[in-house]
Amino acid sequence: MDATSTGSVLSGEQIQQLIGGEPPLISGYRDLDAQLQPNGFDLTLAEVKSFVTAGAIWIDNASRVLPDLEPIEFNGIGLIALAPGPYHITFAETVALPSDMMAIGRPRSSLTRSGAAIHTAVWDAGYQGRSTSLLVVSNPFGFTLEFGARVAQLVFIRLSRKADKGYSGIYQGENMSR
Repeated sequence: MDATSTGSVLSGEQIQQLIGGEPPLISGYRDLDAQLQPNGFDLTLAEVKSFVTAGAIWIDNASRVLPDLEPIEFNGIGLIALAPGPYHITFAETVALPSDMMAIGRPRSSLTRSGAAIHTAVWDAGYQGRSTSLLVVSNPFGFTLEFGARVAQLVFIRLSRKADKGYSGIYQGENMSR
């Protein structure tokens, strides 16, 4: 099996080639050398929000209720100190997945070693946008983050064939205007 085979995880070299494509696989990154990893790409923190109302998921997506969110500001030197609890985060980078690729996000190990974790959904083939995820601070003493910190790693997987229909849900194109 060669490096372009389908059904495989992309290497850092393959990711870098696709970043140079049109559209780029990833744009809006801060430091390509630091963020490009042997088996993925590190996403950086752009926004943190707190939950202020409940959400609800029903059988029919038309009845879905997303919770209201309130931004939490970084201090004058770009830090944010978080108490234990759940937070809604937005990544700085825009991802544009072709129809033959999906991605899975995982927290960077430094987060989990510090008592924090990021929970993500699957990035479906055809998705484009600046994604959001759930950050949970479990450390009873809290957790401090810097604006632009690398917090999650995306692992890209080439599908065995192109998806007949790419992602077309309500999150398509999310957070693309800054």
